[in-house]
Amino acid sequence: MNKNTKIMIVDDDENIAELISLYLNKEGYETKEFYNGAEALKEFSNFTPDLIILDIMLPEMDGYEVCTDIRKKSSIPIIMLTAKGETFDKVLGLELGADDYIVKPFESKELLARVKAVLRRYKSKNTSSKQLVIPNLTVDMSDYSIIYHGERIEIPPKELELLYFLASNSNQVFTREQILDNVWGYDFIGETRTVDVHIKRLRKKLDKRDSWEIKTVWSVGYKFKLD
Repeated sequence: MNKNTKIMIVDDDENIAELISLYLNKEGYETKEFYNGAEALKEFSNFTPDLIILDIMLPEMDGYEVCTDIRKKSSIPIIMLTAKGETFDKVLGLELGADDYIVKPFESKELLARVKAVLRRYKSKNTSSKQLVIPNLTVDMSDYSIIYHGERIEIPPKELELLYFLASNSNQVFTREQILDNVWGYDFIGETRTVDVHIKRLRKKLDKRDSWEIKTVWSVGYKFKLD
């Protein structure tokens, strides 16, 4: 079922990396293990994984740095793996472009469920070509690109997906929970603050005067206001 799906495992604890690999191999996934961030980044293009399971605490380059560099060239799913359970660590990873996170220690069933869910969402988003065009803004989901006032701007995948979701449902108000369900997935277990952080980053990048805006609806959530 999962034949030819390749997963890169990056963890400096060889026992954990091997255990994850064992779980995934039993499900039919092809895996490759790396024990430091720099090595994983160097081999990324050679291995061409379909998903990365990435520990935060790594030698040479930590998981945050690796995630940031990967996002400059690819939108493939990244699941952060960490022993830290604090909200700050989770939110920071998601801000940098991670799709989900798992806190150690974890159960094999949870790991496999998250891997399957993230891959399923990624495949669903990339099987159809979707382009949204409004004044001074074009969002193309087929190649994850944004043209803003005639210029292509770089934007992390989750921010782009958030913008596309709101803009394609213009003038409709969504709660933070609804946005999490639609953009991150109903099985995402995270903080609603994640939405606020991504909205703030989007507003900073889309800072020119336009006939539309990402508007805060106090005590409710957000909407893409289009005149």
